[in-house]
Formats: sequence, C-alpha cells, structure tokens
Amino acid sequence: MNIWREKVPLRFACIDRSNRLTLWSIFNFFQEAAISHATVLGAGRDALASSGQAWILSRFSIFVDRRPVYGQTVQVSSWPRGWEKLFAMRDYDIRDEEDKVLVRGRAAWLVLDVEKRRPLRSQSLKAELPTNDGIDAFPAGPVALGARENLAKAGSRTANYSDIDYYGHANNARYIQWIQDVTDMEIFTKASQIRFDINYLNEVLPGETVELWTETIDIAADMAAEESEYKGDYPKQAAHVLAYEGRKSASDQAAFRAELRTGL
Repeated sequence: MNIWREKVPLRFACIDRSNRLTLWSIFNFFQEAAISHATVLGAGRDALASSGQAWILSRFSIFVDRRPVYGQTVQVSSWPRGWEKLFAMRDYDIRDEEDKVLVRGRAAWLVLDVEKRRPLRSQSLKAELPTNDGIDAFPAGPVALGARENLAKAGSRTANYSDIDYYGHANNARYIQWIQDVTDMEIFTKASQIRFDINYLNEVLPGETVELWTETIDIAADMAAEESEYKGDYPKQAAHVLAYEGRKSASDQAAFRAELRTGL
C-alpha cells in the first residue's frame, strides 16, 4: 500500500460559517492519514516507540484550490516521497467525488530520539518506506520561513488539556486553531483559495503560554518577492497575506512561524 486513500464525509464540525471545509480540519485529515499509513507501513507510533523513537512534524505547506462543502464525501490521500537529508517527505491531497484535486500538500517529518529530543538519520528507521518517485502532489516545498521584524502582538494561548496530544506537547493541528482565532474571521470565511505554510520550531509543553504575533504583508510586494513561485501553488487573485509567529512567553523562544495567503 504505497499510497493511503480513505473516504471522509464532511460533517458539521469540519466547516465554518461559509459552509466550507476549514484549514484546521484539513490538518486533522492529513494528520490522521499520515498516522494510519505509517502504521500500515510498519513505521507507526508503536513500532517507533519500541526503539525509543517518534515522528514529529517539522514543516508543512498546503494549497487549497477549492474548498469542499458540508455533506460532501471527499477522498483523503497521503504517501511518502523519500528523504531530504534528515527530513522524511510526505505528500497529501484531497479530491472530490469526480476525482478532481481540491487540496494539495507536502510535509517534512523528522524521526526523533524521544529521550534525547534529537532528530535521527533515515538509517535509524527500521521500516522501508516507499519513495513513490514522480508522484508529486506539491512540486516545491515545504517552505522554510525566516523571522519577520514588524510583527505585532495579537493574543496569547496557554497549552491546556485540549491542546496536548499523546506525546505530551501541543498537537500540530492546534497551532492552526490558534492562528485562526487571532485572524479576522472574515478572512477565512470569504477565502476561496488558501496557501498556508508553517514551520514547527520548538515544542510547547503543558502549561506553557505562547504569545501570538502577526503582520499584514503588502500583497504586491509579496508577489514581487516570490514571483517565481506564483505559478499554481498560490491564490490567483490574492486578497490577504499575513505572517505569524508564536513565541513562548517564558523564554521568548519561537515555537512556530507561519504565513497565510488567501484569494477570493
């Protein structure tokens, strides 16, 4: 089973006020697909735990070309795409009932030594993962994001029970909720196309408070700076461009950086 595929109905919890799939739900779908596929391939949670290892998500880039609506049944797919240095690459897509691609994504995962909290080389993984050469959902990425200088504080979140996953830190999808909650609601409600990039930099533990910082980016300047990349993986008519950073309040250490581009 080189490619994982599953049918998923879009239930009420998956949508926002526009009746369309949310960014947070997309991350949840992709997370579950990756976990299920890794288990089938012999590289799941329990298999890695026996060697004191765990998967951690490092980077993710997605492009939402069209948002499905409540009541639709979509196909969520995921597959490994080989290794780039320490990163295990994994692609994703979501397709409608007519097999048309709605959402595409690529993630970079690391194998972590749980005790030392350090990433390991690919040779440490006992399972042989398929590379699926040439089967690309997302031809470039995921993007490495640098720090920005003009961020303004937009709020804060403390990692509580609902944020913490099996590994004892804030789950990757919860960061997306935090970002959604400090963004003008209308930006997500009205968006038809979404490009989203996130880098997970340092884990957030129970009880830690993360300050959320954001900056609105000039659309024309952003497109000029990234002109070579605006060829199918970004909204055709950009409406909003925003940057985000989450900083641990106790240490001022960056927990994540993200960038959002929406199109109408």
